[in-house]
Amino acid sequence: MITDPIADYLTHIRNALIAGHKIVEIPASNLKRDITKILYEQGYILSYKLEDEGHVQGLIKIALKYHPKTKEPAIRSLQRVSKPGLRKYVGTDEVPRVLNGLGIAVLSTSRGVVTDKDARKLNIGGEVLCYVH
Repeated sequence: MITDPIADYLTHIRNALIAGHKIVEIPASNLKRDITKILYEQGYILSYKLEDEGHVQGLIKIALKYHPKTKEPAIRSLQRVSKPGLRKYVGTDEVPRVLNGLGIAVLSTSRGVVTDKDARKLNIGGEVLCYVH
């Protein structure tokens, strides 16, 4: 039984990057779809595809992004921040910056799942889900 689906999602991606896989399949949920969309919009993954056939909750197929010459992954680090045992909430003035703006923090807010930059623009806080750089 998985008690933290977001940590499981991040671990799937992390393990696929370490193994050098091109595509990773992850069981879907609305929150995972939103995080995947943010990773795509920020340029950390090549593409993603949502499949609902044959599975109860559906699948997210993510095409991982690597540097063409050095084969280094675009995602260097995925770190889970807020956990089921210890939630991490921030206010509008405490939204974190990852690597001084070079990375992103993914937040779950009242306006949906957004990056730290979008949260500052919207002047909202929320639960810090993970850091990506």
